[in-house]
Amino acid sequence: MNTRSRTTPATAAPAPAPESPWSTPAQRAQQRQRKHEAVLQAAARLFNEKGFHATSLDDIAQQLHVTKPTLYYYVRSKDDILLECVRTALGLMQREIQAVRKAGGRAPDQLVACMRVYALIVTQEFGKCVIRIGEDPLPAPLRKELRRLKAGIDLEFRRLLQECIREGAIVDCDPKLAAFVLAGALSWIGRWYREDGELTPEQIADQAIGLLLNGVLKRPDPPQAPPVASGARKKRAP
Repeated sequence: MNTRSRTTPATAAPAPAPESPWSTPAQRAQQRQRKHEAVLQAAARLFNEKGFHATSLDDIAQQLHVTKPTLYYYVRSKDDILLECVRTALGLMQREIQAVRKAGGRAPDQLVACMRVYALIVTQEFGKCVIRIGEDPLPAPLRKELRRLKAGIDLEFRRLLQECIREGAIVDCDPKLAAFVLAGALSWIGRWYREDGELTPEQIADQAIGLLLNGVLKRPDPPQAPPVASGARKKRAP
């Protein structure tokens, strides 16, 4: 009996799944983080321009073109916003100073690098919040956290100044007082700095550090030895 070859019909490829119009959990988390940061940036700018008490959540919402209830998806309160702004600036300052210390080098070079970090951060919106608004509007428990962060930065400057004294790089002084003076002077940049000013943050930092470490008084030139006349003979010791 003749047999006929049978062919197996080809299996049809499955149709591609339709692309979902909804974002993935990772994408949603990333979008939420970006919006959260936008809320903080807008709030910090308004806090610095108008003051903390004069800025409302409605003002922040209007700046972002959203409704006030929308803000509550990303922040809990105005106090919470200020806390995050100040905490962000102090945390960045602490990390940058620790990076300088970890890199090592001569103590005076580290001191200059840390002062520059400090000066540059207080020209940024979050850094200006630390200087212009501070911790006073916050409840006592939150103020305690921020003071702990500030104390850590102050301690690093004291240690650096002590190392500079041991290396003979600066005059013998009280490291605690010197740290207060340096940080206080650099902090004040955050109050008067303007983005439309003539100097960039880097130029301001460099000039401020130069004035703080070298002073403003012009030092007299060291006395010079009188020129020796050509052909003059040296006197021999008797």
